[in-house]
Amino acid sequence: MEALVKELNQHSYNYYVLAMPTIADYEFDQKLAALDKLEKEHPEFADPNSPTLKVGGDITKNFTTVPHRWPMLSLGNTYNEQDLRDFDDRVRKTIGDQFQYVCELKFDGLSISLTYEDSKLVRAVTRGDGSKGDDVTTNIKTIRNVPHQLKNEAVPPLFEIRGEIFMHRAAFDRLNKEREELGEVQYANPRNFAAGTVKMQDSKEVAKRPLDCFLYSLNTDKNYFKTHWESLENLKEWGFNVCEHTKLSSSIDEVLAFIQYWEEARFKLSYEIDGIVIKVNSYAQQQELGFTAKSPRWAISYKYKAQEVETILEKVTYQVGRTGAVTPVANLKPVQLAGTTVKRATLHNANEIERLDLHEGDSVFVEKGGEIIPKIINVNLEKRKEGAVKVNYPTLCPECNTSLIRKEGEVAFYCPNDEACPPQIVGKMQHFIGRKAMNIDGLGDETIETFYQRGLVAHISDLYTLHEKSDQLKTLDRFGERSIENMLKGIEQSKQMPFEKVLFGLGIRYVGETVARKLAVGTKHIDKLTSASLEELVAIDEIGQRIAESIIEYFGKPEHLQQIDLLKGYGLQFEVVEKEITLESDKLTGKTFVISGVFENYSREELKEMIENNGGKILSGISAKLNYLVAGDNMGPSKLEKANKLNVPLISVDDLLELLK
Repeated sequence: MEALVKELNQHSYNYYVLAMPTIADYEFDQKLAALDKLEKEHPEFADPNSPTLKVGGDITKNFTTVPHRWPMLSLGNTYNEQDLRDFDDRVRKTIGDQFQYVCELKFDGLSISLTYEDSKLVRAVTRGDGSKGDDVTTNIKTIRNVPHQLKNEAVPPLFEIRGEIFMHRAAFDRLNKEREELGEVQYANPRNFAAGTVKMQDSKEVAKRPLDCFLYSLNTDKNYFKTHWESLENLKEWGFNVCEHTKLSSSIDEVLAFIQYWEEARFKLSYEIDGIVIKVNSYAQQQELGFTAKSPRWAISYKYKAQEVETILEKVTYQVGRTGAVTPVANLKPVQLAGTTVKRATLHNANEIERLDLHEGDSVFVEKGGEIIPKIINVNLEKRKEGAVKVNYPTLCPECNTSLIRKEGEVAFYCPNDEACPPQIVGKMQHFIGRKAMNIDGLGDETIETFYQRGLVAHISDLYTLHEKSDQLKTLDRFGERSIENMLKGIEQSKQMPFEKVLFGLGIRYVGETVARKLAVGTKHIDKLTSASLEELVAIDEIGQRIAESIIEYFGKPEHLQQIDLLKGYGLQFEVVEKEITLESDKLTGKTFVISGVFENYSREELKEMIENNGGKILSGISAKLNYLVAGDNMGPSKLEKANKLNVPLISVDDLLELLK
């Protein structure tokens, strides 16, 4: 069990946090299932930080505001050497010359305070306004580097540890690409993504997001250590993730050398930093130096200036994504920035082009600070050439010439011609074969591109006719008999993928993995989904109006329904295969239920299982046939109104338990 915990924690970290898996998903799942089984058989040996616990599950209606036991003050900061030397002079005037500094990387993330009592994590609170913050304990418990329980017996009975929640660049890029494919607005930088994730209401969704955490500060009622450096060394021994790039310095010159080194070396890190934090090491000397109203006098942060260069905007091009979203890209005269050659910069959308008032040939300032992708921050108007042509966002799709549309409340323009616009067709097929959708071995993005260009495929359904075109396949470069055989085998095996995977693979806008699963469970069959009304869709767990409208729009196109008919004919799964349930009793037989809202002691899945295990049936929406609406907090007003209109009895969880007695 110990060996499995150690191995799985490392694999989880590689996969979720670093986005660099070293083991196949299936193998990981098998090992996790084996550990879960052992933990049930031998609970006395279960590790409190087991990867089986890092999955989330609770829904938070709203976050409770909690006062900080020790205020979370912000640090004074500077961008220049002289301010640091002045800080050093002030410190020396108060405590003399015998002291040391601790230099730490300043992570670009979200500050968090963790409270441990009797070695157990009891509370995680955001910085908030410094005196109080939001209780986000359930979400923070899903982070793989945050221990739930400490094994070291030497820890204080009550202490608070502070740190930073952040996201690695590779994971940020992967998740932002997924958002782009779903037609959702991308996050500008990893910090925003991390902050948005910590505030999500469903901890199951938080668990899927690859967050990491560095801890760097200990607070206790009495001093267990004499220095900050000593406390950091002990935090490592207690099992906390402390950054290795920390240095003990004896002079301000050593501090400045550390700052200078990391100004360039920071770009080699897998995460973002925006400066260096400098702290007086001795706790007694910290106490002597004291605090101002806003910050400690014994610490300061040096912030790196966002790197900025000036270059020429050569032209603006437009990319059409899988969902039809048209994204403008600035093509620049190549220039060195933050250790890399920058040739392109994001322009986000039409609003950004208008805000910058871009003209062809403009001299522009490009920045790569907290943003992973370089961006144009402004234009050098003094260098604008006379008669320069203003950059206007196109009204027609740059790929297929169809008129672009922009829906109310959205910033992006879209090409609606999804069945004939080349990048959309290719993108759809590439999405369909992907690991999270149909997972077709032997097929890759480049192969799909080649097949499309050669006229072998023009729709998803055409993939299932490739076995009839083996003679044409053999004429392609680097496509031998073995490759063709593997590909056709992968296509055939994909016919066994469950309904939810097929649904996700269709690439309906806003329908990600989780939504596809909810829709599959809520409708059970594609025919019910294609004919569902807006009201019926919104009644499904976690399906909002925007998603419902997108689904209705998708299935409202005859060509999409034609594709589904073809895929049905080829044997793909368009129905949920119900698991055989061994009934615990028949007390709810013949009764139908809908579960809605948030429950204090049970998840919806647990309630659903409880009902089905006792003979009851779960319906996807409220109708006159419904026997009971199990109502929790925060239930949608439309469901409540409809239930009252149809005189459907509302029952609580306690009422449900009473029915089972």
